[in-house]
Amino acid sequence: MIDVVSVLSDCRALLAGHFLLSSGKHSSQYFQCARLLQYPDRAEKVIATVADKIRALVATGNFKADSVIGPAMGGIVVAYELGRQLGLPAFFTERNDEGTMTLRRGFEIAKGERIIIAEDVVTTGKSTLETAEQIKAMGGIVVASICVVDRRPEGAADPFPWPLFAALRQPAVLWDAESCPLCKEGKTPAVKPGSRKVF
Repeated sequence: MIDVVSVLSDCRALLAGHFLLSSGKHSSQYFQCARLLQYPDRAEKVIATVADKIRALVATGNFKADSVIGPAMGGIVVAYELGRQLGLPAFFTERNDEGTMTLRRGFEIAKGERIIIAEDVVTTGKSTLETAEQIKAMGGIVVASICVVDRRPEGAADPFPWPLFAALRQPAVLWDAESCPLCKEGKTPAVKPGSRKVF
């Protein structure tokens, strides 16, 4: 059994400090999974832990998927690798000029197509839910979502009406900017390490 925390630490994908997340929340920990995904052999092993969960579900006869979609940027490589391991087509959504998650580049979804949404990190579920809206609008069906790290806070309402499978479950401690204890200490300003704008 692979130790996902050790792999992420070895890749320097697990960061500690004072971070401003894309949701606008503050946190003392951040996962920069791009640092994992730069190593195909390590990414393959981590994502295999999730692929095995999907295969076990398929084996029950109660689950079927036709393709994998990853929201850009973080979900692109994750979706590709999951699709490769499961033998499924993989593509991605991306934000248009208005900031809306859309399907472009000639990608198509057939009516009734069963889709897994793949992400690097899930904290609030914003990108996953936006991608799900696009899938539904095009006639597809979201059957599951997966991620490398599930950071949904303990006790938070589950935003998904489908199962989420993660290589690692590590709940985030999140604060609104006005109640952030790290801001009140005033030692270090919140930094935004991700690639997305805060909307």
